[in-house]
Amino acid sequence: MSKNLVIVESPTKAKTISRFLGKGYIIASSYGHVRDLPKSKLGVDVDNNFEPQYVMPVKAKKNVAELKKQAAKADIIYLATDEDREGEAIAWHLAELLKPDPKKTKRIAFHEITETAIREALEHPRELDYNLINAQQARRILDRLVGYELSPFLWKKVVKGLSAGRVQSAALRLVVEREREISSFNSEEYWTIEGIFSKNKIEFSAQLNKLSDKTLDKFDIHNTSQADDIVKQIKNVKKWQITSLEKKEVKRSPAAPYTTSTLQQDANRRLSFSATQTMMLAQRLYEGVDLPEGSAGLITYMRTDSTNLAEKFLTETQNFIKEEWGDKYATGAHRYATKSKNAQEAHEAIRPTDIKRHPDALKDIMRPAEWRLYNLIWRRTLASQLPEAIMESTGIDITGDETVATFRANGSRLLFDGFLKVFPEQYKDNLLPELAENDICQLSKLTPEQHFTEPPARYSDATLVKALESYGIGRPSTYAPTIGTILARGYVERLERRLKPTELAMLVNDVLVQHFPQIVDYEFTAKMENDLDEIAEGKAEWVPIIRSFYQPFKGHLNSKYEEVNKKDLTETATNEICEKCGSSMIIKFGRFGKFLACSKYPECKNTKHIAANGEIEAPETTDEKCPECDSAMVVKRGRFGKFLACSKYPECKGIKKILKLTGVKCPECKEGDIAERRSKRGRNFYSCSRYPDCKFALWSKPTGETCTKCNSLIVYGKKGTANCSNKECDFSKEIKESAES
Repeated sequence: MSKNLVIVESPTKAKTISRFLGKGYIIASSYGHVRDLPKSKLGVDVDNNFEPQYVMPVKAKKNVAELKKQAAKADIIYLATDEDREGEAIAWHLAELLKPDPKKTKRIAFHEITETAIREALEHPRELDYNLINAQQARRILDRLVGYELSPFLWKKVVKGLSAGRVQSAALRLVVEREREISSFNSEEYWTIEGIFSKNKIEFSAQLNKLSDKTLDKFDIHNTSQADDIVKQIKNVKKWQITSLEKKEVKRSPAAPYTTSTLQQDANRRLSFSATQTMMLAQRLYEGVDLPEGSAGLITYMRTDSTNLAEKFLTETQNFIKEEWGDKYATGAHRYATKSKNAQEAHEAIRPTDIKRHPDALKDIMRPAEWRLYNLIWRRTLASQLPEAIMESTGIDITGDETVATFRANGSRLLFDGFLKVFPEQYKDNLLPELAENDICQLSKLTPEQHFTEPPARYSDATLVKALESYGIGRPSTYAPTIGTILARGYVERLERRLKPTELAMLVNDVLVQHFPQIVDYEFTAKMENDLDEIAEGKAEWVPIIRSFYQPFKGHLNSKYEEVNKKDLTETATNEICEKCGSSMIIKFGRFGKFLACSKYPECKNTKHIAANGEIEAPETTDEKCPECDSAMVVKRGRFGKFLACSKYPECKGIKKILKLTGVKCPECKEGDIAERRSKRGRNFYSCSRYPDCKFALWSKPTGETCTKCNSLIVYGKKGTANCSNKECDFSKEIKESAES
């Protein structure tokens, strides 16, 4: 029997596809990229038309060897990687490594992992698209040249271990500039005056918007004295009458179905997901989720800047709407124009593969986070095909006699829910009493309220993605990795779901803006993206584009090595005197921010921490003894926070971790306390403070109680539960403090 080999990127995708193809097919996974540029060197021959020097990652060798065996036996080899540039490049790398017979090698791609889409792709295979391959290759080489050439400059002139990148550094500039906007913001005071009116004992509120026929601007009432004078003036008015009443219908249109950018923004705002988390969950929904009938792809491809929907899907959706709610809601398919001027990543928006697969039916089957994202995508897509919501908006002017003052009241009510039926927004009826022009009203209360203008908010994942897209920086596949990179590099930290740049980020950004303005220039970065798009469309060759960038960049970089002095960037003189050697101390800039150091370094290694407020902190003493020399230990700060260090440093380099104790005794050794720790992968776990002498450990935080069945520790579980830590014991109970889990 003949065998055909279908190669995809992930085992999850392979598992889903295997449901739809019979015994004549072997579905294999490449496990992502099978070739890449080497990590240990530049890997680009700049003197030979920027020829990339690809290598096979060690972790891929065993799998590639197995793929070669399978390919040798196959009648037809289908390269079925994703349909974007990255997927096309992976297919090309597979073809280069496996070296199959071209006559029996075919490229297929599908926008969704359904039986119909896969069968359609098998019936219409194509050749590899070298325009897409060259565009991806050009991006990889360009980013490698910037990263591997510019990062060493930062190591030498600022601090070791820093990184720079074409897109990452432009994104960092946005975050830094926003922080400086916030720091330099001057708040302005302004006041509003609210009146409570009534008609037939029904009260409603209105806001002062005119004084003596002059419409008030935002800052016209700018202090408490002025507000009090106006209140006194208004209190003298004896009669209030409705001088204008206007009612009109207002229509609200549904939003377009999701693109990568809008999905990341909405998932961040509505679900509090980071851009990285959103893409990870979307990848799972696309590749396949385990359902009772087997693994199924629930959404279409998640890297796209198109808002288009397939005609077949539009027809199915209108039929679904008609069955659910009737002709009133099935008013015809809505088609949306893609706003992105460079839309090229995929043929469709992100949508459910089957609109009849209602999220409510999957809630108890799917993982909670995956379900929440699927529910969001399903509802947004369905809402995009429902009619407009219709509201009645009412505006009323209430004017005092002799037109001393006019108040404005606004009301609204929903006449027809339309798309709000499935995608409720923040809307609430604001009903006014039945009123008519010339009606007399009573003013019962006046409330002046003080306000202050607020600075712009720090970027969230949502707003940063929106800014990157608006500037044309990056593409759908790069938004999440870019944010992930600036977080991982320590340039940015999350504070209440907002992105705050570190001192290090400020310094690195200033160095790049001053000395390499082109790299962080928004227009230049966007132009490079456009050039890559030109390559993808076959309108430009990749080598000349790389050369036109690299040659002036390299020359400029070489000159900056000579011009820039590290001390000018990272050191500032102070009046502080080193208590150890009597020399002056200087503010230096290290990997983790500013610190005070002796100017005689390395002869004298005295340092002091500088707090966030700029104050110099003396080392915090402790009762702990150094495990090396028995001297007192002091609290120091490092990359992972505070730790204990010997006070005799640098003569003694003894250190200890500062353990976060839970107050629960270790049940195994009965001596140590259970302490919170962090694994190499960043996951919290709980273990004995006497490790490695005692190796007792738990993945969940203990409550301090013991199980009434087996006497093991009770640990916090999910959704307000506490469970026995013994996996063989089924004890569980509800608790109030679910947040501890």
